[in-house]
Amino acid sequence: MASSDPTKRPRPGPWPPAPESTAMPPSSWAKRTGFRPKFSGETNASDSGQIVLAPKPKEGDSQADLEAGRVRANTAVNGELEREKVPPVTSDKEQTVKRRRDSDGAVAPKSSVPSVNGAAAAATQQPESQPHPRRPSRNGEAVDVLPPAVDDDGFVARHSHMKYELRDTPGLVPIGLYGFQHYMSMLGSLILIPLVIVPAMGGTHEDTAMVVSTVLFVSGVTTLLHTSFGSRLPLLQGPSFVYLAPALAIINSPEFIGLNGNNFKHIMKELQGAIIIASAFQAILGYSGLMSVFLRLINPVVVAPTIAAVGLSFYSYGFPQVGTCLEIGAVQILLVIIFSLYLRKVSVFGHRIFLIYAVPLGLAITWAAAFLLTEAGAYSYKGCDINVPASNIISEHCRKHVSRMKYCRVDTSHALKSSPWFRFPYPLQWGTPVFHWKMAIVMCVVSIIASVDSVGSYHASSLLVASRPPTPGVVSRAIGLEGLSSVLAGLWGTGTGSTTLTENVHTIAVTKMGSRRAVEFGACILIVLSLVGKVGGFIASIPEVMVAALLCFMWAMLAALGLSNLRYSEAGSSRNIIIVGLSLFFSLSVPAYFQQYGVSPNTNLSVPSYFQPYIVASHGPFRSKLGGVNYVMNSLLSFHMVVAFLVAIILDNTVPGSRQERGVYVWSEPEAARREPAVAKDYQLPFRVGRVFRWVKWVGL
Repeated sequence: MASSDPTKRPRPGPWPPAPESTAMPPSSWAKRTGFRPKFSGETNASDSGQIVLAPKPKEGDSQADLEAGRVRANTAVNGELEREKVPPVTSDKEQTVKRRRDSDGAVAPKSSVPSVNGAAAAATQQPESQPHPRRPSRNGEAVDVLPPAVDDDGFVARHSHMKYELRDTPGLVPIGLYGFQHYMSMLGSLILIPLVIVPAMGGTHEDTAMVVSTVLFVSGVTTLLHTSFGSRLPLLQGPSFVYLAPALAIINSPEFIGLNGNNFKHIMKELQGAIIIASAFQAILGYSGLMSVFLRLINPVVVAPTIAAVGLSFYSYGFPQVGTCLEIGAVQILLVIIFSLYLRKVSVFGHRIFLIYAVPLGLAITWAAAFLLTEAGAYSYKGCDINVPASNIISEHCRKHVSRMKYCRVDTSHALKSSPWFRFPYPLQWGTPVFHWKMAIVMCVVSIIASVDSVGSYHASSLLVASRPPTPGVVSRAIGLEGLSSVLAGLWGTGTGSTTLTENVHTIAVTKMGSRRAVEFGACILIVLSLVGKVGGFIASIPEVMVAALLCFMWAMLAALGLSNLRYSEAGSSRNIIIVGLSLFFSLSVPAYFQQYGVSPNTNLSVPSYFQPYIVASHGPFRSKLGGVNYVMNSLLSFHMVVAFLVAIILDNTVPGSRQERGVYVWSEPEAARREPAVAKDYQLPFRVGRVFRWVKWVGL
């Protein structure tokens, strides 16, 4: 036999072939860790957090198989590895997943195994357009050479499986189940903002119930619009925490302090006017195509500290409010932590019930316990008159006791009893909006921050559920529609703008549900629930201490989700570490300087201590002859997210760094997207609307 001639045997690789009896099993250390040698000795972090070392072998060299312990020939035909010997047999579902992997592998760099921006990386022995190779194992089954990276919380590499992908249409029962599950897992993001801003505006519990119903209605409508005419990704729209700080700054403006009459409606009309103008600016930014240009400046190193600063900025409100009834608030926080961390891997009928429903479960259990304690008399007023204002109570003991009992008792709100069974939210229900240019400018800047937040959500979610990331035109179209959605929020009067909620990515990764239809079905359910007035009344009756406890968890999650964007870059790079560190530090330190500037102990005594940081517009260091300019500058530089964004975007775009080190977002090329049917089906507008606007090249495929 010619093959037995020693002169014609293949040259051995860098490792001698191991005997069959000592071959490493598939669960070897090399497979589990993805170990690869790299001659330079440098390391890169993949999106799964593993340290992956990779060489760039010469063309035609033999590749050593670390798992089987034998040499694997690198025979290529037209740039593809030869695979005819063991063709994998896959089902339709697996073929769909494989096509998505193949398309995502095209954006990976040639010389690196770690994934860039979450897209599946090509193996080092192939051209960049090829997916990672599959080799035959001893039993004839196709096995990935690079192991799938899955972390505990569901953040997975692109080669993991989703239960339902973007265009999947499961049956009616799965659609209803997953749609309801998606919205319940994000309940806190939907309902907590009205529970904070309405009392701050002087609104009653009935006003809070009406605003909650309006938020549910607008969220359902804007979600349907976004999944149909925006990015078309399964992303829930709602009131973002990005708008909370500017809303509180406007609420606590000096001209609104000490107003007589209905403060709530007056301040709400001011908020509506500012939101409408800022939303129109955001719509122009998107539909004009300017967002496509702006995308070049937005990278993970910019998104991460900006979104993290949003969550960290409300520390003055969180636990100080929890401390008003510590035994209830602390239990609430502990329950949510136990469900989301210690019980996160517990599955019931294949679903991680405790991880998905951590917030509603913790709220329900704590609320039930507080109700039993209230009915049992543990929180009785002990002879103190609750009808006397706290300032007129002579006894110091009664003053403190009554104040504490109002926070601990669950029957202080009459919103559920006074709410009607049916109520239809309608535009301009609070009156005609009032427009002031200085408040509008503040909101316009904040709308840019909201757009940056949404860009990060678009990219991360597309890597999980779509065939490719969207094109810059699709991103511009989605930002433009978010602007129109916020106009609707301003007309209906939700108190904040409408944007893509950051928690979407976490929910999709945990539930592995990426079906567009399920989110649309859930949006329809949300619209129906918003018409039932008792639903808004029930949510408005949540005690304030429980709201603060939930917000502690939600804001911590928001900060962590923001920092998780760093997994698309080289998180260990000293360049990125310094930029992120400076951004976060100055986002806390600079606003602290503005917020304390010129404050005297006797100033604004009517404002609660946790709202003191938001009255900076009246006493900031900018004191020119133009009062409006003073208001804008003092307000903007007192927002943590604005300072973090400015520091990060300047440093990231001026400090030298490679694309891989910076983790530059990779968007699909328009021409390639039009040629690929899967991408076209993912992002093209429905009902042939795209054909009408085909000439608008900068806001589509």
